[in-house]
Amino acid sequence: MDFVICHPGFLSILNEFLGTDYKEEDFTEYIIDGIIGDENKIQEFYEYYLSKDGYKDAILFEGAKEVLKRLNEVYDVYVCTACVMYGVERKSAKLFKDKFEYLMREFPFLDPEKIIFTNSKNIFVADIQIDDRLQNLQGNVSLKLLFDAYHNKNISEEELEKQNVVRVKNWDEIAQILL
Repeated sequence: MDFVICHPGFLSILNEFLGTDYKEEDFTEYIIDGIIGDENKIQEFYEYYLSKDGYKDAILFEGAKEVLKRLNEVYDVYVCTACVMYGVERKSAKLFKDKFEYLMREFPFLDPEKIIFTNSKNIFVADIQIDDRLQNLQGNVSLKLLFDAYHNKNISEEELEKQNVVRVKNWDEIAQILL
């Protein structure tokens, strides 16, 4: 979901927390890894983040709604999204709620019973999987699509080819491949 279907409000909330003005272009790996560093400060930020709704102002990727609607008419579509924040696991239920409400608001055609909340995406057996993290495309999947994102731009085409993964830059490319 995050960085495939939408830009969550993670960075804007982090900027608010730190009093900074970072942009995605400032990073080549996951934001939290490169900015805060200190484990106690990371936990403090996670608490702060969970006090907000990172999906209230999430920015939907161009074409995501239209292509997902068309895919849903042809394929058995499941949305699998990570939802547990490490270090504040027991407080992560709010993140489940925020993500679920966002999906139902933006994608009313999706079957709510086909929304899976898990950080372990490699457990799936599927024909097609789309994700922004290479490590999530390791399961038993026939076609693996890596959605282009700030944190995966440094992965070479050779590495993707070695792992039998195809990079897609946007939802139009996904439509061309799958529809």
